Order: sequence, then structure tokens, then C-alpha cells
Amino acid sequence: MSIDSREQWLECSLGELTERFVTQAHAVPSGLLEALDADPRRGAQSLARRIRARQERNRSEGQRLRHLLRFEMELWEQGHTHVAGVDEAGMAPLAGPVVAAAAVLPKSYRLKGLDDSKKVLDAEKREALAVAIKRDAVAWAVGHAEVEEIDRINIYHAGLLAMRRAVEGLGLKPDYVLVDARTIPECPAPQRGIIKGDSLSMSIAAASILAKTTRDRLMGELDTRYPGYGLAQHKGYPTPHHIQALREKGVLPIHRRSFGPVREVLGLVAPAPANVPSAQAELFDLAPAPGRRRP
Repeated sequence: MSIDSREQWLECSLGELTERFVTQAHAVPSGLLEALDADPRRGAQSLARRIRARQERNRSEGQRLRHLLRFEMELWEQGHTHVAGVDEAGMAPLAGPVVAAAAVLPKSYRLKGLDDSKKVLDAEKREALAVAIKRDAVAWAVGHAEVEEIDRINIYHAGLLAMRRAVEGLGLKPDYVLVDARTIPECPAPQRGIIKGDSLSMSIAAASILAKTTRDRLMGELDTRYPGYGLAQHKGYPTPHHIQALREKGVLPIHRRSFGPVREVLGLVAPAPANVPSAQAELFDLAPAPGRRRP
């Protein structure tokens, strides 16, 4: 930056400089910080400190994102072009399907703020990340395992089924698959399960965001269809509010009857509380008696 142009910047108000170099995070011209340091106004010196703090945060974020790519970088260097990350959402809730996602990111991809969906607590930020991932990904897909499948094969295997469906839905065969903590049966490519992979791999983190946002939207739709259960708010782990609603209003077809609290309300584990409508038992077949197989 020349002396003239630096002086032109310094002719701007502190508000204009704050908007450009802090709020909009534009690159800082050479010499500007030193000029602000030398400015006798306290506001100018404070602005210099804020710009330096923003630059340090950016450096830290860049380092974090580079660290998130270490598994992908290793595979890219081995010649695996299309590396898919896979994760699921909805293993613990009492209602709705389990949803998995797969994402193939471009080489050396970096998306500011991308992290394990459990660490991105703001729903709007998760949605914004999902939009960016879908826009930028080489390929992405989601897969579901429905409630009936969860009850038939159990939630663990249903999660794996949803993962396999997500990989199969990519529209391309990945060269390698990175999975959060598990390995996928009948996976069409070599794979590696990474413990806490959604915090350690950018591809898995991207998949976790897609799975979480997809399932959250689905639970919002189900909340409209089945009001009173708080499905849009209590879409993660079972909450006292949801269990109370389950006991007071009864079991819905979207509830997982293989889960203990649901079975209790249906009277399949212990007598249901008196305030549970008896008509709810008609939604499902009764559990088979000991020694008898369900038809």
C-alpha cells in the first residue's frame, strides 16, 4: 500500500474502517495497523487491536481446518480422488427415522465454521453450513432407515443401513470412505472407521451437518402432522417433556416401539400408566408371549 492510499484510508471514519476490516474482514493494507497504532485517538488504537484479534482468529481457524483435513490429505496423496465422509443423526430419539449423509468434498476444501454438528449449536448456522456444503461438494446424498426397519433390525444396524444408502446415493463410486466410529457392511469402497471422526475429519463433519439438518427438517414436518409432542424442539435425545407427552397422548406410528419408554407406554414391558388411552394399543400388534414367535 502506498503512502497516499494509506492516508486515504485514514481519512475514512473509524466506523467505515471497522465495517471493512472487522465486520467484512477484508485484507488489511500494509501499514494501516501501524498508522492506527500511532493515531492519538483511543478509538483508532482500539480498532487496531480488534483487527489484530480478528486476524488471529482467522489464523487459528485456518489451522483448525487444515488439521481437519489430515485424513483426507493422506488419502488424496495416495491417489484417492473422491473421498467420502459418512455420518448419521437420530440414533437416540424415540421417534422418526435415522438419517445418514455422505459427502465428497473438493480437494483442499475449507469451509469456515465447519465442525461436528453437535458442536454447531446454532440451527441457522448449521443450515447455512449445509447450504454451502451442498453447493460446493463434488457429490452428496442422504439415506434413511425408517421406524419399521429400526424396530426390525435394531437401531445400530438401522444406522449402518442408512449409511450404506447414503453412500449408494452419491451418484459416483467413492475411492475411499471415512466413517464416524464404524464400518459399513457391503460398502462399495474401501473404508476406515474413525473414533470421533465427526470432530477429526472435514468430510465426516460435513456429512454430520447434512444428516442433522435433514433430520431436523423432517422432525419439523412431523411436528406439524402430530402436534403436541414437541417433535420440532425435542428431536434429539429423549427429554422429560417428550416422555410426558408420550404418556399423556399415547404412542404414534412414528414412535420406535423397540425403545424402552415407548414399550412401557404400550404395556409391552410393564403396565402402562392409567392416563394412556387404551386405544393406543390398537396402533400396534401386542408383543408375542414368551416362547412364541411373531408372525
